[in-house]
Amino acid sequence: MRLDKFLKVMMLIKRRTVANEMADEGFVKLNGRVAKPSAQLKIGDILEIDSWNMYKRIEICALPEKGSVAKQDVDKYIKLLEYKAKEDVF
Repeated sequence: MRLDKFLKVMMLIKRRTVANEMADEGFVKLNGRVAKPSAQLKIGDILEIDSWNMYKRIEICALPEKGSVAKQDVDKYIKLLEYKAKEDVF
């Protein structure tokens, strides 16, 4: 599954176009390297999302077979390894 679609389906980023832009601008890393929106993900990959207000480090545990995932099922697909809220953003 493509990186930008995965971010949208897992509700990590609200819109796929925003996920695409964040990856293009270097705010998303895949296994420690800046990732393109079209990067193909696999189980065991580590994603890092560094936005203006938070930092998340996530391990991919499974990939969804269909295009959407219920909110209560997200934990079956990803494991949150690290989360930091950024203070004093304004």
